[in-house]
Amino acid sequence: MLDQDSGLSLTIARIVQRLKGSSLHSHLERQARLLALMYNQRHRVRKKLAGFFGCYYHCQVSLHKPEIKLESLKEDIKDFLKTSGWEKKLQNAVYSELNMFPSPCHPAAPPEHMKEPLAYMRKAQGSWEKRILKSLNSMCTELSIPLAQKRPVSEQKELLNKWNEMGTDEPDLSLFRPVYAPKDFLEVLMNLRNPNYENGEQPSFRNHLGLIQVPLKVKDIPELKEEFSELSLNIGQLGIDDSAQVPPEFFENEHVRVGQKVLAEQDSAAAQQYVRQGSPTALRADLWALILNISNQPEDILYYEQLKSNVIQHNLLVDSLIYKDVKLTASNDDYYFVFEDYLYQVLLCFSRDTSVLEHFTYSSATPPKSYIRGKLGMEEYAVFYPPNGVIPFHGFSMYVAPLCFLYHEPSKLYQIFREMYVRFFFRLHSISSHPSGIVSLCLLFETLLQTHLPQLFYHLREIGAQPLRISFKWMVRAFSGYLATDQLLLLWDRILGYNSLEILAVLAAAVFAFRAVNLMEVTSLAAAEAVLADLSTLKVMPLLQIFLFATVT
Repeated sequence: MLDQDSGLSLTIARIVQRLKGSSLHSHLERQARLLALMYNQRHRVRKKLAGFFGCYYHCQVSLHKPEIKLESLKEDIKDFLKTSGWEKKLQNAVYSELNMFPSPCHPAAPPEHMKEPLAYMRKAQGSWEKRILKSLNSMCTELSIPLAQKRPVSEQKELLNKWNEMGTDEPDLSLFRPVYAPKDFLEVLMNLRNPNYENGEQPSFRNHLGLIQVPLKVKDIPELKEEFSELSLNIGQLGIDDSAQVPPEFFENEHVRVGQKVLAEQDSAAAQQYVRQGSPTALRADLWALILNISNQPEDILYYEQLKSNVIQHNLLVDSLIYKDVKLTASNDDYYFVFEDYLYQVLLCFSRDTSVLEHFTYSSATPPKSYIRGKLGMEEYAVFYPPNGVIPFHGFSMYVAPLCFLYHEPSKLYQIFREMYVRFFFRLHSISSHPSGIVSLCLLFETLLQTHLPQLFYHLREIGAQPLRISFKWMVRAFSGYLATDQLLLLWDRILGYNSLEILAVLAAAVFAFRAVNLMEVTSLAAAEAVLADLSTLKVMPLLQIFLFATVT
């Protein structure tokens, strides 16, 4: 274990290293050079402040206060950062890094421990990836389609011309199939076992009778109450206190006023705390962008255009999987079918984005590799495929669809989705022991149900309708496509606010609790699925509050 000081030092070093490669650092460096030339002080700055951002700070201070003395430089830098607005930008960048990356491992720990500390989880994830690749390669062979090829010039021109109306295109996708669906992934998770447990011991951990048979620590109701304390019955919530029955002056008006102040302050940490009580519709897009530290600078727009150019120039096999998924899911959804063009644009660009590869440093997954023809196994001829390392599965497009309600500028929509994916969504389709990983969410769901609704849990188990077989698809998609959009966005407010996906498992258990009377009468899995087939009329916040704070513990 790391002591507190060592852990802090490692965290600071890691954040400084990452920020040095960021666009924020580029801005500071560019201005530093300009100002150093203007004042002919570059040699003094470099000599005195070789550290991170020092050149920029000194030049800026010198510009505003030519009489600055080097002896008072440190305090003058602090004062200037506060008055110039750069302090907030730096704070938000650091806060974003802290939210995304796990706590540092011991320096002597092997790199794979940062990805996933448990060896049997890493092995299971590796086996699952091989299975996915086998499915992709067999499809490639059966259809005689290369993994990637350059588009003919005529096809490039055609795609560029119809970029904003790709939804009108009707390619023949009948021979393509999703690489896998959530139910396939569930079967893999059901077979997970910790080899350190004897067969006779395994079922004994807390007498767990669900489908997930791995001994991970998950929170109980008292711990969840503490974790989600802002959701308690005596604290105002958007999704409850903004209903027609509650006069807006009691909560809503004041909450909107506070939200406007948070946006004016441009403080990511304050925005994250604020959305734990829900975000007003008019402020949500800006609040989420602030929390995710997305500003859509000119270089971000240019980067998106470069990704678009890559899509225009090259055709990938995964493009057809994306088309197929959108056609099977979002295009058939009453809420999202109008965003079909946006979905193609975002997901096709996403598949080419090599910056997404960075998240594999803290993900249990490993990006798949492809080799130049005739060079199989020779690492110098290996490339990641697809370029972002993420193979889409059935339902993947539903991670993007709800965001289309908030962002109508393609490059900003793209950045928000990419950041949501590398912070949260990747954990929903990879095998890990992380508290927000899908394995822990499944175990948390089953534990809550078995502990607090034992009669319902045992009834469904006895009739062959294990609850997880029904709720798994909800959690893998973060409820996208199952809840009404306004309710889904209220749920995602809390995901961002708590920087955790655990609330998905709590909501899944709350849905079963809400429909418990009807579920007690069913006699088959099909009947149970019918009872829970339509979640579009559910109100998320009352369900969560009642389950968490009105449950007897």
